Amino acid sequence: MKKLGQQTIQFDNSPQIISSASIVGKKEFEGPLGEYFDQVLKDAYHQQKSWELAQVKMTEDVLAKALEKVSLAQNEIDYLLAGDLLNQIVASNFAARNFPAAFLGLYGACSTMIEALAMAGLMVDGGAANNILAFTSSHYQATERQFRTPNEYGDKYPSYKQRTVTGGGTMIVSNQTGGVKLTEATFGKIVDLGIANPQDMGGAMAPAAADTILQHLEDTGRSPNYYDLIITGDLGKVGKSLTIELLAEQGCQVQDNYDDCGVLIYNSSQKVGAGGSGCGCSAVVTASYLLPQIMHNNYDKILVLGTGALLNPTISLQGETIPSIAHAVALESTGHLTSGIGREDIRQSLATSIEDLSGVE
Repeated sequence: MKKLGQQTIQFDNSPQIISSASIVGKKEFEGPLGEYFDQVLKDAYHQQKSWELAQVKMTEDVLAKALEKVSLAQNEIDYLLAGDLLNQIVASNFAARNFPAAFLGLYGACSTMIEALAMAGLMVDGGAANNILAFTSSHYQATERQFRTPNEYGDKYPSYKQRTVTGGGTMIVSNQTGGVKLTEATFGKIVDLGIANPQDMGGAMAPAAADTILQHLEDTGRSPNYYDLIITGDLGKVGKSLTIELLAEQGCQVQDNYDDCGVLIYNSSQKVGAGGSGCGCSAVVTASYLLPQIMHNNYDKILVLGTGALLNPTISLQGETIPSIAHAVALESTGHLTSGIGREDIRQSLATSIEDLSGVE
């Protein structure tokens, strides 16, 4: 029986992430993690005629990069698992149309990357696939005009609003060895505590994040300090603070080893409100920052959560509240380096720093 407790699946056959790649916009590159990303857009249009097509091109670029890193051809990929924030997940659909592999479209809003990883882990662990591309993307300008207010209107950023990350990330989940292990996946429930303000995504999603963290720990019988890092994908400063508070109310203390990708990706001086959000947020931070940290033994075990607000503009204008969800995957070091994860120059830098410290007590 692979199921642990109510909502967690344990992987017995060690599916591994053997390659990852990311692409980001200029704003994201100027943040504290800029050096880790594989590619940076020269402008928001990415040499395309619209922001939506720019997002498609971003996705195509990052898929090609992940394959290139481990010398895999398109016909060696069994399935594509992906989604995004655009209507009918067109960025993912359009990028997948040039692949010979079967495509499974997913929608979990900003939780999509982790949902895709969890589903890929299930398929590889069960012997249904050898190699799966899991990916997602988001684009600030495209998302703003679909969900909120077009940039041309000059909408203001209140302190609790988050900026949609321009970025795309992909990871190859495989039955090959030498990557980062997927050990468990915890699928979340829909949680809605009554927040109706579509600008306050962090506040709406935090209860779902806390619920999935608590369920994962209960299902696995672990304490928070089992992980070197517990990290949510898309909550920003407001959601991060609220998650800590909600967990503390249940006797779960995570202050010492908890963070959020939306907080990490921008500097406080960048005027982005409460931080980052969007499908691309957890995707690029996980693909290009967290995975290299595991590969080089800076972390041994990480629990990554993607959090999604499951709404659209039509239902929001009707005054409905915001149901949210959070999915989690547990990642673990194998103690081996792989050329598929991280930029080459960063990988060499990390390896050198670890070697330099190896004799220090």
